[in-house]
Amino acid sequence: MNRPLTIDDVKALARSRVPKLFFDYVDSGAYTEGTYRANEADFAAIHFRQRVMRDISARSQASIMMGAPVTMPVAIAPTGSCGMHWPDGEMRVAEAAEAFGIPFTLSTMSICSIEDVASVRTKPFWFQLYVMTDRDFVQSLIDRAKAAKCSALVLTVDLQIVGQRHKDIRNDLSSPPKLTLKHLVQMAARPGWCMRMAGTPRHTFRNVYGHAKGVNDLATLNAWVNEQFDERLQWSDVEWIKERWGGPLIVKGILDSDDAKAAVDHGADAVIVSNHGGRQLDGARSSISMLPRIVDAVGPHVEVHLDGGIRSGQDVLRALALGARGVYIGRPYLYGLGWAGRAGVMSVLDIIKREMDITMGLCGITQCDQIDQSILESCN
Repeated sequence: MNRPLTIDDVKALARSRVPKLFFDYVDSGAYTEGTYRANEADFAAIHFRQRVMRDISARSQASIMMGAPVTMPVAIAPTGSCGMHWPDGEMRVAEAAEAFGIPFTLSTMSICSIEDVASVRTKPFWFQLYVMTDRDFVQSLIDRAKAAKCSALVLTVDLQIVGQRHKDIRNDLSSPPKLTLKHLVQMAARPGWCMRMAGTPRHTFRNVYGHAKGVNDLATLNAWVNEQFDERLQWSDVEWIKERWGGPLIVKGILDSDDAKAAVDHGADAVIVSNHGGRQLDGARSSISMLPRIVDAVGPHVEVHLDGGIRSGQDVLRALALGARGVYIGRPYLYGLGWAGRAGVMSVLDIIKREMDITMGLCGITQCDQIDQSILESCN
């Protein structure tokens, strides 16, 4: 396959190059994976309205997200351990996003640190925050993001307890990964990956390692990760985070209208409709099915984004038509990263933008601000 044409093509290439435990980490959902599948399947039930005989010669996917211009309303979602798919993975993705002109969001649980990513960027990026029981560490993360001139803070609120993902359990995957015999066999089956990974010192959670109290080796890091997600997190915590941060705050993990309104009431400037890619509450509704009611709940003055199930440029347009101001991609760019590093991520972004462009033309529109439910025949 010389040139992948779809995200599925890129996924197949990534599967052949990334060790099974890391590929499965991306390609998995909680329990039966019903919500994971619904995230993708529910997009297919939304049909476009084909229009003809219109001047579509001046098409553009340019838009605005969080007050900043973007070449298309697609942001890189925060994903943990992406540096295990390609050496210095978060840095390579951050470079690709900047070159393409879209937002990049760095995860708290990234392999490359805030400072690592800042060193390869000339423009601000976004930082995603998990609230840990160690509040001093949380405050230091916020301060480090401010020092790196991050332009938005993305607060994830749907991981107070980690969903059970059967593939990870069967692969004996831990955070950080332990080198068992099974893992060594899987890695040996991907010699190219091994050779690339041998060339970087970044193999652990560098936002945590050396920054959290008492975390100075892999054993203490593993224990810290397992006990730190805060089950007592409440809406009042959003207020002190907003105050400490002092900039635009995006709340990620909203799947309920009341929660969306609560997020806004406590300081959110934008919300992300998300079920964590189907990796948390299996049996929950898909992100796209909940999008319209959340848009209605918060009103026109709050920016609503969507995360979960985007596998094409057509899916981006479907989400925009139902009220999203932008979307996030996670698995697609990880497939690209695992396949070919920065170049693979660029290829994924090219695929999505090209699909957006052609579909916009066939729907008879030329600009993102023309996208609304009128481009759809029906929506569920």
